[in-house]
Amino acid sequence: MTIKEKEDRILPLFENLTSLTRQQLPEDQRDPRLAHAGHLPRGTLFSCFHEKHLEEATELFEILYAANDFDDFVHLARQARDIVNEGLFVYVLSVAVAHRDDLKGVTLPPIQEVFPDRFVPAETINLAIKESKNHPDQDIEVEIQQTGNIMEPEYKLAYFREDIGVNAHHWYWHVVYPANWNEELTHKVKDRKGELFYYMHQQMCARYDCERLSNGLNRMIPFHNFEEKLEGYAPHLTSLVSGLHYASRPTGFSLRDLPDVDVQDMERWRERILEAIDLQHVHAADGTELALDEANGANILGTLIEASSSSPNKAFYGSLHNWGHVMMARMHDPDGRFQENPGVMSDTSTSLRDPIFYRWHRFVDNIFQQYKATLHPYTKEELSFEGIKVLSAQVNAKQPNVVTTYIKDDKLDLSHGINFGTGHRVYVKYHHLDHEPFSVIINVENNSGAAKHATLRLFLGPKYDELGNRLVPDDQRRLMIELDKFHKELAPGKNVITRNAAESNVTLSHTYTFDELKAGKGGAENATEYCSCGWPEHMLLPRGTHKGMEYELFVMATDYTKDNPDGANVQTICSDAVSYCGAKDQKYPDLKPMGYPFDRHLTARNEAELLTDNMVMTDVVIKFLG
Repeated sequence: MTIKEKEDRILPLFENLTSLTRQQLPEDQRDPRLAHAGHLPRGTLFSCFHEKHLEEATELFEILYAANDFDDFVHLARQARDIVNEGLFVYVLSVAVAHRDDLKGVTLPPIQEVFPDRFVPAETINLAIKESKNHPDQDIEVEIQQTGNIMEPEYKLAYFREDIGVNAHHWYWHVVYPANWNEELTHKVKDRKGELFYYMHQQMCARYDCERLSNGLNRMIPFHNFEEKLEGYAPHLTSLVSGLHYASRPTGFSLRDLPDVDVQDMERWRERILEAIDLQHVHAADGTELALDEANGANILGTLIEASSSSPNKAFYGSLHNWGHVMMARMHDPDGRFQENPGVMSDTSTSLRDPIFYRWHRFVDNIFQQYKATLHPYTKEELSFEGIKVLSAQVNAKQPNVVTTYIKDDKLDLSHGINFGTGHRVYVKYHHLDHEPFSVIINVENNSGAAKHATLRLFLGPKYDELGNRLVPDDQRRLMIELDKFHKELAPGKNVITRNAAESNVTLSHTYTFDELKAGKGGAENATEYCSCGWPEHMLLPRGTHKGMEYELFVMATDYTKDNPDGANVQTICSDAVSYCGAKDQKYPDLKPMGYPFDRHLTARNEAELLTDNMVMTDVVIKFLG
């Protein structure tokens, strides 16, 4: 069976899910394997952060993953679609399609077309429904509505937080790296999953702070006090599976005890994790001690804080990150007495819309930074690459070292996720940040006398803080955005390397729509779930300012033969966004700690003290054209 034929049978399972009724398949017609499926009621908002929801999702995943063959898989999935909660079904089906060997090459449809109600304000969807009713004989296009105004300073960043591609990225990352991944069942290893959890979210926080500086706002204040009164937020989203709004959070609410977990539990877990960092080891459930060393510390800490299935001791260290999401989503109705929907923080495809997401993740990141502070700062020897000198780096755009950003229009097709009752298409026109095409030209001198394999690491960070003061390296490092990382063979003598921004290994080059997948454009034998997991290409750069904001481009060359776990010539499948998403069924293709060399405390007081021969810093200006 071809990939296209498989795709044609999988895609209908993802369509019109917002129109499903509560009608379930009678028990006597069910496949016996699905006899116990369907605890979470339909219409309820599924959360892969909620322990009970995750348990049910895991059970269903194990049934689908163990299906005898492709036909059996489709049979089970069709029945599950009629039985289980809609959100849970899409999550489990996505994880199963992404990981079954007989579905290699099948591309998942974009989550923003499956559940457009998670990405598009309720007012806009309501307008689209009215317009399609009034004009059933033609295609409709409506303009997206705004969700706030400038009375709220945070609204300046709505373009980032509500970006459709950014929210879809977060959803796909949690599909590729499910918290409940079972390596014994699947025989597939998720290499350094805990460290990736830390690094991907750290990068989101760095990007968010860069956007704040671009908009004249201070860097965010981390969440740090479980009693503190939080800022308000209104998402303007309505769930079409339940008809209920995603809850707003009035200003001044704080975390409250839930039936499943208390605020005191959260405080206790935080103290235990911080104590483990101080002691430099974790107490495993079997009574042994696991060292939080250079090699595995960040990974162990990640599994502990997220509380994935590989947590060494969930009973003792709890599930700080996941329950934090659930608590913040439920503080308006903690015991469920009003039967309100949770807020956007409960869902991976909506949580990035809320400003508290970034403050919460900065709090989580601060715990990792406390661990990183126990490691020695890198020495000059550890940072150097003998015989290699990076002479210069330049950004090649219309104007050298000046890149422009602007707002671009785009369209989202609502008709696959919402049944409008017409055969015509209904689109939402929305706007997103984008940047002009650019490339980076790097001059490297190889004085070793022989060809050398190098890893080139590119980062971008703001030069000044919110008050216009020059950032010292140790403050700047947490604002450094990874732009790219790639392998290059350096011939003896001078080398000129040109790298196009579109090739960046943090970004996703293209999201296939339902229509493209139906036309057979998506599938490829070596395509994998990792192909959908990447930062959106249009959001590679921060916005910058109208007069031009000063950034620094950092370029470093390191020894590729020491960086790559599998030697020098390994082909990674779907290396589209390997920095944030890893590589399928392979070791993470870089032995260095994620975020190296900015993952540890820097003792350098200025640029001159920071740089070794194999590094260079270049001033770059980002200009926002509006």
